Parts: sequence; structure tokens; C-alpha cells
Amino acid sequence: MRVQTVKLVEFKRFDDLTIDLGPAPKKIIGLVGPNGCGKSSIFDAFELQLQLFRNRGFEGTQFYSKSFFYRNNRRNEQFNQQEAVNVTFDSGSLNRKSFYIRTSYRFTPKIDIQQLALVPNILDLMDEPISMIALDQRLESNYQRLLGTTYTEFDEGVKTGDQVRAELIGKINNILSTILDVQISNLGNILKGKGQLYFKKDNTIDFPYANLSSGEKEVIDLVIDLVVKSEEYTDTVYCIDEPDLHLSTAIQRKLLVEIDKLIPESCQLWIATHSIGFMRALQNELKDKSQILDFSDKDYFTQPRTIQPIVPNRRNWMRIFETALDDLTNLVGPNRIVYCEGKAEPSIHGIEKGLDAQVYENIFSSTFDDTVFVSSGGNTELDQRSDIAIQILSKVFKGIEILVLKDRDMVSGKLADESDRERYLSNNPPNHRVLKRRELENYLFDKEILSKYCKSEKLTFSEIDYDNFVTDINNQNVKDEIGRIKNFCGIQTSISEVQFKLNLSKFITEGTTAYQELQQCIFDENASES
Repeated sequence: MRVQTVKLVEFKRFDDLTIDLGPAPKKIIGLVGPNGCGKSSIFDAFELQLQLFRNRGFEGTQFYSKSFFYRNNRRNEQFNQQEAVNVTFDSGSLNRKSFYIRTSYRFTPKIDIQQLALVPNILDLMDEPISMIALDQRLESNYQRLLGTTYTEFDEGVKTGDQVRAELIGKINNILSTILDVQISNLGNILKGKGQLYFKKDNTIDFPYANLSSGEKEVIDLVIDLVVKSEEYTDTVYCIDEPDLHLSTAIQRKLLVEIDKLIPESCQLWIATHSIGFMRALQNELKDKSQILDFSDKDYFTQPRTIQPIVPNRRNWMRIFETALDDLTNLVGPNRIVYCEGKAEPSIHGIEKGLDAQVYENIFSSTFDDTVFVSSGGNTELDQRSDIAIQILSKVFKGIEILVLKDRDMVSGKLADESDRERYLSNNPPNHRVLKRRELENYLFDKEILSKYCKSEKLTFSEIDYDNFVTDINNQNVKDEIGRIKNFCGIQTSISEVQFKLNLSKFITEGTTAYQELQQCIFDENASES
């Protein structure tokens, strides 16, 4: 079960908010943004849906209704839960197991179980918080459930005590070992007054849960809870508010990767965060299964608003990381810089002015969001400036890759052919790249790209006239024929040549021949030499 849309009307601080994840929502939904932007309120909306099935606990109308709290002239209106919150799923319907929610107020400083009592069925247990401001103390009941499993197996099963403990503790420790340097050593012994978990770290063995740090308790709490609950909640939307509390950046990143493994693929995970570690995991290890809702983009509280997942390009990621890093954002360097031809001087605001770099950014910013394209002048200037960059930046940024990208039309006074291109690549360092076609315009003015552009703009593309003129898209000089190209597209009005090319670049997408060839030329070293 996965959420597709959420509609909130007069709920908490929202006037009218729609969350639209599209027809194929992904497994992980990241809610990012600064404090107070409404992330936790989304989980309160989910929590309110569960009240229909749990019939216990309600924070009250003033907690959920914007009309009641903020608008005095409408305080007498009755809060209508069905109108305030509406959630649609990709399959199934709302039920008791639709949501499993953890608040950010997780606090279990110590465990002290003095007697073993019957623990109700997971769905009947009354230890869940009723809202996102309620304290979440489920570790103790999870601990009792682990003990109960051990005693039940001893009474009814065929496994030895050591086998049972190894299975229960082993599964948890296998996960903890990828995140922390702490592991469970034993489940304790109530009869000996040791009703809590015990741990080992380095040479220290069997020290109690109470002696762990806040960050260690945070990880252990979440891991044990998901190990226990994921067997019951198999078609569920899991929600964790700020799972990064008390954790270092490295641990945050590892924890989210392990949480994803614990949650069944049939489920969905919603996390609210503004931490660097979690965002890096969403940007890298989990990028193919994640959608990001950026609440810092605008004010979503007032007026009807719709929020959709961001396009995962570098520009959007930079904005998101500003929330966590503030003025340190610029210290987060790219993994790859591609120097290409074009105007070298930026605008007064530092914005890239070179057309080639802007075109490449439009084409590859989503699929290669760790790459920056920089215009660095003409052919000879490109060599000089890239050499300087390699000498300096490679010392400052560990592991950064610097590429030099040129048009194939790089030989003064004559047209360079494919043999010239191969000769250049074989006699220059491996970080050099050359387009297979004459110039960048030979990709922009590709028939497939022009056809897609015209269809989008409801223009009639004259394919016959195009074919009669463009007989060799790889080698022909089409850069100087932009007037003809516009006529082939049925463009009668005067338009900016630069903007026209930038618009065309948006249609060089994955699946087009132009995209695949450019990707090989730039990012595949072996293909560049072929």
C-alpha cells in the first residue's frame, strides 16, 4: 500500500494543500524543509485517519481545525474530519494497518521490567501515541514481546534457548553492526532483577541499556521496533518523524539505508527530516526509490497549493541542502566538473552565461546531479583553464573528476572528421572528451528533437523540407542555419536564438538518440575513444 495523494482542507495551518505523488508513488517519501514548515502536520493527518479504527484518544478540534484556532468568526463550525483529510492509495483502502507512525518525541531513558505479563496482539496494543506531539515509548513493550517470544518457544517449540536468543538477537545485531559499534549481548533475566537489554562494545560486555548514549538508544529503539512490527505491518505506510535526532551524519545515512531494508517492498516509508545524513542517503543510495517533497520551496500554508516531488537535479538539491547547511552550502562540491566551450565570464550574480554549459545542465542535471558544467572560453582557452583547475581543485576536493569537453569542429581552417576526433583522444589525457557530431547544435537540431519540440508547442514540423536540407546531421554545418530550422518548425515570429536552443535542450531526454550519444561522449571514457 502506498499513498498517491493527500488532500488537507482547513487542517492545522494549511488552508488547502494537495500532495500529489503521481500514478506510481515510490517506496520512500522524504519531507524536507525547515522547522515549522508543516512536515509533522502531514503525519498528524495520517494519525487522525487511524482514529477511525482505534477509537481511542483525540487531541481535540482546536488541535486539528485551522478554522477553530485561527479564525474567530468560524469557531462555531463543527470540525468535519472527512472533509479535512482525504488520502488516496495506489491499492486497497484505509484500514487499521494503513499507517504505522513514530513521533519525534521518542524517549526511553531506561528499561526496568520486573515481571513478565501477557502482551496484547500488536494491533490491540494501546501504546501508540495519539498525535505527533505525544510521547512515543514503545521500546519497553517491544522488549517484553521479545522476551515473550523466547518463553513461548521454550514452552512450545523445539529450539534451544541459545538458538532462540541467537535468532532474535542475531537479526537485530546484524543490522546494528552496519550502523553502530554496539550490539546486544543478552536479553536480560527478570528472575535475577535484570529486566532490560544488555550490550557489548569493544572489550566491555553486558552493560545495561541505561548506559547507552542518546544516539545509540535512538538507533536501537527504531531498529527493534521495525524488526518486531514489520512482520505484522506488511501492507502499510510507515511514518517516522525526524529519525535523525541525536545522531551523527554518518549514522543517519546508514540508519536510513537499513530502515529501507527492514520495511517490506509492498509498503511505503515517509520520513520528515532536514538532516544532512538522511538527505545524502536520499540523494545517493536510495535515489531510485525516493521522491522528495520540498516544503522550503514556498509557503504551502495559505491559499490552495499543490506540492509534487522535486526534479532531482543539482539546483533543487542545493536549495534543499541550504536548509541543513545554511551559509556552508557552497562548501558541498560536485563530484565532477565538465569544462566546455562558451562564454567564460559569469553574470554579476555568478550565474553561468555560456550557452553550451546551460544546455548540458538542462540535459543532464537530473540524471547526473553530481556534475557541474562550466563554460571556459574557446578551444585553446579551454585547455589552459582546465589544466589550472585540475592542478588546484584536485588538491582541494578529494576525488573530484575534471573533464574537458570540446566540439568535434575544433581544428582551425578545416572540418575535423571522425579520424581527427579519434587521433585527438588517443594523444591527449583520458579526461578529454570530444563530441561525435560537429557541434552541439547538431544535437539540438536533430530531427527527433525538433519533432518533439514542435509537438509540445503545437507547431507543424515540415519533415520533408528538413530531410531535403539536412542530409548529414553528424557533419553538416547547421549552426549557421537557425533561420531555416525555425522555418521547418513553422515559427513565424521573431524569437531569441539562445532561448530557442535552451528550449530545444529540454527535449534531449533519456531514450532519444541525441541523449544517448551525448552521454557516451561525455561520461563514458571508453565510448569517447571508440
